[in-house]
Amino acid sequence: MNSLRTPGLLVAAGVTGLGTLLVAVNLFGMPFGGARTPPSTDVAVRVDQVGYVRGETKQAYVMGPAKALAGARFKVVDTRGGSVVAAGRLGPVTGHWNAEYPSVRTADLSALNTPGTYRIVLTGTAAGRSPAFRIAGARELMTPLVRDNIRFLQAQRDGADVLSAGALKRGPSHLADEDATVYADPEYDEEGTELLDERLTPTGARTDVSGGWFDAGDFLKFTGTTSYSVAELLLAQRELPHMTELSAEASYGLEWLDEMWDEDSGTLYAQVGIGAGNEAVRTDHDVWRLPEADDRLDVSPGDPDYTIKYRPVFRANDPGEPITPSLAGRVAAAFALAAQRVAGTDPEEARDWLDKAAAVYDLADTDPDPDEPLFTAFPSAFYPEDSWQDDLEFAATELALAARGLEDDREGDWTADAAHWARAYLDSDVKGTLNVADVSALAHVDLAIALDGARTGGVGEADLYRDLRRQLDDGVDRAGHDPFGAGAVYDDFDAVPHTFGLVATARLYAKATEDTRYEAFAGRQRGWALGANPWGTSFVIGAGEVYPHCPEHQLANLRGSHDGKGAILRGAVVNGPNAAAKLTELNTFPTMKKCTAAPPAGAWTDFDGKGARYVDDVGAWQTVEPSLDFTTTALLAFALT
Repeated sequence: MNSLRTPGLLVAAGVTGLGTLLVAVNLFGMPFGGARTPPSTDVAVRVDQVGYVRGETKQAYVMGPAKALAGARFKVVDTRGGSVVAAGRLGPVTGHWNAEYPSVRTADLSALNTPGTYRIVLTGTAAGRSPAFRIAGARELMTPLVRDNIRFLQAQRDGADVLSAGALKRGPSHLADEDATVYADPEYDEEGTELLDERLTPTGARTDVSGGWFDAGDFLKFTGTTSYSVAELLLAQRELPHMTELSAEASYGLEWLDEMWDEDSGTLYAQVGIGAGNEAVRTDHDVWRLPEADDRLDVSPGDPDYTIKYRPVFRANDPGEPITPSLAGRVAAAFALAAQRVAGTDPEEARDWLDKAAAVYDLADTDPDPDEPLFTAFPSAFYPEDSWQDDLEFAATELALAARGLEDDREGDWTADAAHWARAYLDSDVKGTLNVADVSALAHVDLAIALDGARTGGVGEADLYRDLRRQLDDGVDRAGHDPFGAGAVYDDFDAVPHTFGLVATARLYAKATEDTRYEAFAGRQRGWALGANPWGTSFVIGAGEVYPHCPEHQLANLRGSHDGKGAILRGAVVNGPNAAAKLTELNTFPTMKKCTAAPPAGAWTDFDGKGARYVDDVGAWQTVEPSLDFTTTALLAFALT
């Protein structure tokens, strides 16, 4: 499945006070005057720009005219001294890409295992060279990426405890969230683009929802995406238990989730801020500014900007009433994973987290109306999803494992529940692959541990592993029909996070089963996301020679560097290519620093194909807006590698 995303910053606003700056760079960091630079060659070489792990299958791609590639050879050159360390012929044609680069062939680098930094140089009938790439051990390559992902999460911090000493210097923000007003559910039009309520209606309740992480390039905060990201961080911590910054950031997100759960009233809050409004209710997506600017607004009730400074909070349920199962499941799973984390060191704290998880889980709506959309956000179109049984499987599984660690007699009941929801998911017609709207892969692997070889509720580990293979085989099948071996869909939202989801799933499957059949596939998917794709860019900011320089992210745009020489939003993962039809209009704001970046040679449009397009422009939320769930899915994939 491919989910739609929050539509970023869709509404231009007449905000003044900051001048505009045109920043146009090519991706070697050199300014240019905005003119299109001609291609230096009609052949392009694509590699994993972070590097290849020693011992793994290694593949690069060369794209260009069939005649030029037919007699081409390649050599691998050590960047330190220029010595040639390997050479060979290009592999067979893998397919057609576009009119400008009609033929795609591979360069097999699998025999190269000597640590170092290299480039591919073409010889014979074609000329060209690749960006630099490394050969190194998995830990040496992946650990810096994980640390960079954590830097992005730190940049996303809201509240009083922001890391102002970081690269993107800023101050505390949204301090009014410490005493926020809770409002009744807003009503939207069918498309979710216009608020139908003349004004929001207060419920009379107030709550502290300060802190947490911004969701994406905007400043909204969602329980749905935060719970997913916290769960992934806690799972990654199993692999990297001594990485203190990973533990600290997981705790930061967990603390905010705890605020969003009011155990006294049995209320789960779903969202802070509003992203789609009307003339009377201005929203987070109506302005382009630094987050701390909201605290300086001089507004009174009734002013359209009141809801920008004094941000509304919306509930996932009325007090004590059922909670949307997708939200309840993910939050309960995150709390249960928190219990597991401290079960051996602080049993009292662990039991507290377990009780919170159980309370949220018990309120899950286990019979939602099939004719009504599941919602994790307001409007629901921001983060739509179809499946929910996987979320309850995830919750019950982690509850069972937490109970096992604490010798709690509820373990058996939760294991049975998890098997029941796994069976319901397996029998459903909404099965997908790992992403913010489908956590079945995470649930299946841990449920196999909870079952401990038993078969319960018509489910055993063989059924769970079979579905993991289904998820991976779907990706393998798509990759088999793509010239660059991509397992995700180019022309829809979330191509990059779906790719990292496949990598994480392959690693989880191999670890659980010792079946390594998907290892080469996982390496190719990681490579695709890090540069071995038609556009020749890594989709992780700061990773490789070519990466996004103009993310649709307010803080990075107003505080960061766009030429690659100063502070960047390091570690952020962007959406990547999207359907060309979705990129007909880019966002603009008077206060936005205009920024567009071109590839080292030519223009991005030279590399568009198969109905997909990629743009590195601050207004292109469709391709270069980063988000929490994108980044933590990549982090988990890197940690597992």
